[in-house]
Amino acid sequence: MGVRIDKWLWSVRIYKTRTLATQACKSGHISIDGNSVKASREIKTGDIIVLRKDHLNMQLKVKELAEKRMGAKLVSDFMEDLTPQEEYDRLKAINSGGFEQRERGVGRPTKRNRRDITSFKDL
Repeated sequence: MGVRIDKWLWSVRIYKTRTLATQACKSGHISIDGNSVKASREIKTGDIIVLRKDHLNMQLKVKELAEKRMGAKLVSDFMEDLTPQEEYDRLKAINSGGFEQRERGVGRPTKRNRRDITSFKDL
């Protein structure tokens, strides 16, 4: 007997809600053995799940099955993170855009903002 993949991803705290896990499955962000999976796909112990979340390609190995959400300290008993360190480094580089990164929908920087950006870069 297995557990639905969306339920397992929610229970090991990869996604905040089951709905988000289901949407990730529907949009093709989650795969097992190179094949995109549906949210209803049952997983078993030993499966390696590849998922794309927040510009990060994660690889997770299922150690144990879980149907209920657990505390963060217990997650390591149910999954093993096989994600290479280069992926985390790449994510850190993307997020370290710093001051120049602007929120979407804010619009173009004003003259004052441009001066601040320039002075920040010169330091």
